[in-house]
Amino acid sequence: MGWSQGLFRALWRALSKEAKEHVGTDPFGNKYYYIPEYKNWRGQTIREKRIVEAANKQETDYEVGDIPTEWEAWIRRTRKTPPTMEEILKNEKYREEIKIKSQDFYEKEKLLSKETIKEHLPPPIQTQIKGHASAPYFGKEEPSVAPTSTGKTFQPGSWIPQDDKSQNQ
Repeated sequence: MGWSQGLFRALWRALSKEAKEHVGTDPFGNKYYYIPEYKNWRGQTIREKRIVEAANKQETDYEVGDIPTEWEAWIRRTRKTPPTMEEILKNEKYREEIKIKSQDFYEKEKLLSKETIKEHLPPPIQTQIKGHASAPYFGKEEPSVAPTSTGKTFQPGSWIPQDDKSQNQ
């Protein structure tokens, strides 16, 4: 922030009767402020504001995790009261415990699943492959040169004629 912006902001606050109240600071060093509802110089009612002042003023965008969850909830007005440092530390400790428990559970489940899969699967069976499923004689005897079927049991493709080039000439 340049010195001109700081001067303009100070002048604006003086004219608009905007009173910033420091509410708290998070473990990252970000400062949180509350500006109560007020009337500006034109008589308009300006609703309350909740502001965060970044610890690293060079960054303009926040990444996930830059603001603790409790403070983000307060900024977005999903909670009425600002969080205390004890509450933030307690919740952080709880999150770490859950992360460790889930890691342990995942590793145990991984080991159990390997063991149970081996126990429950039947041994592999050796199969004989004859032909292809799309062939008309799949699963049946190979077709012979001579027709073997009768009129009642005739199946197309059960007899293949000899390939005799002398008949074609």
